[in-house]
Amino acid sequence: METKTLYRPVGEKELALIRAAENRSFPPRLFWQPIFYPVLTLEYATQIARDWNTRDEASGFAGHVTRFEIRAEFIARHEVHRVGSSEALEYWIPAEALAAFNAAIVGEIEVIATFRRPD
Repeated sequence: METKTLYRPVGEKELALIRAAENRSFPPRLFWQPIFYPVLTLEYATQIARDWNTRDEASGFAGHVTRFEIRAEFIARHEVHRVGSSEALEYWIPAEALAAFNAAIVGEIEVIATFRRPD
């Protein structure tokens, strides 16, 4: 089975929910979040976690970069969106498709970097 490596920057609450799911799935979207956006590059995930999440109270002033593998056949059905620089590439997964997305994850979701607000 062919897989693709993706990344997802998350805050404290989302990380706690991932850990509660034994690092196997991402939590459902909140009512005001219509899409789930995993990103394609470590650089972009790091930028969000370091520069955005650490300044965001809702993220617990912390950003974590997660890495995971997803079945290539599943993710190929979704379009890549460029949302800024050439590194700012992400998939837009509709909230109602998150369960199918989670089912396509191969292995565990790993935390590979953590950033905290400098005090």
